[in-house]
Amino acid sequence: MVALSSSLYIYYQVADSNAAQLLPLVRRMQATLAPECAVGSGLKRRPASADGLQTWMEIYDGVTPTFDTALAAAVAAAGVNDLIAGHRHTELFTEMPPCA
Repeated sequence: MVALSSSLYIYYQVADSNAAQLLPLVRRMQATLAPECAVGSGLKRRPASADGLQTWMEIYDGVTPTFDTALAAAVAAAGVNDLIAGHRHTELFTEMPPCA
């Protein structure tokens, strides 16, 4: 049996005034997590702000069940939650199994 790959998507809002300060923190956090946890990572945002808020999305590919713990520690160490508006929303997706 082949293990199916999982991807984690995390979205949140950032005030326009905090975006420049947050960007290098998230980039460094992802650069550290990638080799430590053997995951691929990405960072995206919606093209336009709404009411002074940007929506960002972190993407992690190839996550394992223990990745949540490493991610939570990395988020706390980087101070990410201090610069976002509201909460981080997390969605986990797995690949569809191949046809038999």
